[in-house]
Amino acid sequence: MFLSKPSLIAEISANHCGDFRLAKKLIFCAKKYGADAVKLQTYKPETMTLNSKKKYFIIQTGIWKGYNYWQLYKKAQTPWEWHKKLFDYAKKLNITIFSTPFDESAVDFLEKLKCPIYKVSSFEMTDLALIKKIAQTKKPMIISTGTSSLSEIEMAFKQAKKFGSKDITLLYCVSNYPSKINDFHLNNIKLMKKKFKCKVGLSDHSNDNRIAMLSVAMGAEIFEKHIGLENQKKGLDIKFATKGKDILKYKKDLITAYKLTKSEKFMREKSENISRQYRRTIFAIDKIKKGDKFTNKNIKRIRPGYGISAKFYLKMINKKSLKNYQKGEPIKPKSF
Repeated sequence: MFLSKPSLIAEISANHCGDFRLAKKLIFCAKKYGADAVKLQTYKPETMTLNSKKKYFIIQTGIWKGYNYWQLYKKAQTPWEWHKKLFDYAKKLNITIFSTPFDESAVDFLEKLKCPIYKVSSFEMTDLALIKKIAQTKKPMIISTGTSSLSEIEMAFKQAKKFGSKDITLLYCVSNYPSKINDFHLNNIKLMKKKFKCKVGLSDHSNDNRIAMLSVAMGAEIFEKHIGLENQKKGLDIKFATKGKDILKYKKDLITAYKLTKSEKFMREKSENISRQYRRTIFAIDKIKKGDKFTNKNIKRIRPGYGISAKFYLKMINKKSLKNYQKGEPIKPKSF
């Protein structure tokens, strides 16, 4: 799906604030600061909710408290007439662009644009009809898993497999906005990898890069992060977005964490070899002639590390020396 490990998806979502020029700037910003892909959201208010003023349709908590659902989605939507222009612009910048469709009509629309990847939102993860529709495209599918139990994730995963998906990535997600460090259970990443044997990543709504870095250590490979421009103040998702140069910092932190944890074998870097001089090795502490026996009176385990390893000390005792040594000389290999 993506060539680099780890991979960063820059989510524009509603941070374009209804301004097409701002949407283009966000794509340019994603490319400039190292994102591997940029993602849109494809829906219309009527595909998300009802235009109703009943109490059920008023958001009661969180950063969107007080919004009527219809009003929120009308304000947050990425107009469909923008999509082709934004796809073309991303192609011109040589950055992958794809989207989250929120219903079957959005999938049909995105197919006409040759959308290369599809994302399933956490809140649509139990919409098996939508997952079926996406799976039938045979395109790579990313499924976000916020609020879901392991059994619900399994249900969605099996549905995707059943209808043709072969490349599925599950994103561990905490659906709080912004998410706090205590909201996370990063071992879930390991558990999901073990159970589903697929790529697992993180949909990160926090404002703390440590979450992403630790997620790399847990095996996360793909990261989704909402973005904004440098110093951008407005945007429905700006409170949990990474902005401007901080996008590059986020990507570099992912790469650092990956380099620190990527090897599955016990490894040492060559740069550490110079410090072997500080090991204890065996030195002559008295004059030793060829044929003399090594004893605790004429050899000693000391620093620095220019002699034979201290691990041979017990084997050397009472063995005859094959060479002459002066006091203060390191004992060399093949000396007994």
